[in-house]
Amino acid sequence: MRTSSFAVGGAATAAPPTVVLLHSSASSARQWQALREALQADFRVLAVDLHGHGARPPWPADAPFALADDAALVEPLLRDAPVHLVGHSYGAAVALKAVALYPRRVLGVVAYEPVLFALLRDDAAPSEPLRAVVTAAEAVSDALRRSDEHAAAHRFVDFWSGAGAWRALDAGRQQAIAARMPSVLRHFDALFGESLVAELAVLTMPMLFLTGTDTVAAMRRIGELLRAALPRAQHELVAGMNHMSPVTQPAAVNARIEQFLRTQFRRRAALRPQAEFI
Repeated sequence: MRTSSFAVGGAATAAPPTVVLLHSSASSARQWQALREALQADFRVLAVDLHGHGARPPWPADAPFALADDAALVEPLLRDAPVHLVGHSYGAAVALKAVALYPRRVLGVVAYEPVLFALLRDDAAPSEPLRAVVTAAEAVSDALRRSDEHAAAHRFVDFWSGAGAWRALDAGRQQAIAARMPSVLRHFDALFGESLVAELAVLTMPMLFLTGTDTVAAMRRIGELLRAALPRAQHELVAGMNHMSPVTQPAAVNARIEQFLRTQFRRRAALRPQAEFI
């Protein structure tokens, strides 16, 4: 028998707790570099490139695609011990799908503005936020049908970050985003496929949903719908943040995520201060 201990904030735990980070559409695992650096002294931190992003090859063009296909990339990381999942935008939706698929292997989840567009589709309220998302998705699709990845990326970036955001990017960043747009279009289709709230509503692990006060109308409404559907979870507004703030203004967002993770692991350590492994 071997006993292993690891200190987090002065408390002993069984091993370095694992945190898996999932990035937004058209980004990559590199978006979480600052958070990785903040956590790595006390946590085992794994950042995943989703299909068609970073070093990960695209999903086959002629194959059906669903949220579960990106969530499957998380599953091997859950085999050794339960983990916390952290995701932004599309990555947050993937994190929630992974929680729904593998609930016993997830300790908790932090989701910054999960783009669960199916909630807007099923919303009984006025549909302006839904129309805005559908219009953006159609513009991306039309541009890709013309083989104009840069036009698709231009529409996508300005939808989330405001008019002029695309032109403010340097040429290298524009090229990287444009190359990922076929994968991004698959994300839109997958996100309209399932809302996940029925699966999440029965789970009891800690869940933190974050929404920026300055975000787009679609994400404000999704945040409201999640608050109503999942009353046992934590739901917070992050002052002065928008949808892309985890990338463009990471300090405040990362600080709240780090606080949540450290609080959860301290609570677990207090319940089970030392674990033994055979």
